[in-house]
Amino acid sequence: MTLKNKLKAQRTYLFLGALFITSLVVSNLIFQKFFYWYPLDIKILGFSLFEISVGILPYPITFLITDLISEIYGKKRANDVVIAGIFASFFSLLIVFAADAVPALNNSPINNETFHKVFGASSIAVFASMTAYLFAQFIDIQIYHFWKRLTKGKHLWLRNNFSTWFSQFIDTFSVLFLLCSFGIIDWNNFKGLLISGFLFKVLVAFIDTPFLYLGVFIFRKTFNLKINEEIDLL
Repeated sequence: MTLKNKLKAQRTYLFLGALFITSLVVSNLIFQKFFYWYPLDIKILGFSLFEISVGILPYPITFLITDLISEIYGKKRANDVVIAGIFASFFSLLIVFAADAVPALNNSPINNETFHKVFGASSIAVFASMTAYLFAQFIDIQIYHFWKRLTKGKHLWLRNNFSTWFSQFIDTFSVLFLLCSFGIIDWNNFKGLLISGFLFKVLVAFIDTPFLYLGVFIFRKTFNLKINEEIDLL
């Protein structure tokens, strides 16, 4: 690969990392709002699908990006992005702490109580999310590369979906368990949110598979990569 293409690949990796970190941090900040998405009126074990947090909306993007980076840049680069995402989330938490600690003016459009109600639980959310996320993302990368080695770089849909399904269940279960343990979410909602959250992520994994194929196709064509070949960055 020419130096020009390596620099181009480096910049693309940077933008993918930025998109990944943004999706992760935002999902931790907006998680307290819940909504009911009902393309079909279905109930499983008495719970309606899909009752989910808005924080789940950007989260599947992170798994799509790590799968794309794993496929094109390799396991180490995918792990680097995960670690950077964890650092960014904890750093954003420090900023929220500082902003929450500063007293609001009497004429401030947002008073102390409103700000604390919206962002005050972020510390617990970030802790719960990061604990679960750390396990889920590294498991996703491990499973992805296991299937990649087993299939010799073929059957992209197989490793994309299998790695995501398993890791997303771990992530959903762990986050809800910790949030319920800290009293952020009522235990009565645990089972319904677990089922809705996991099935929603499974559905998204199906939907994002064509986008992963498209991304891999563009990378291979742009950088003239063979099947199972990875880019070795500078």
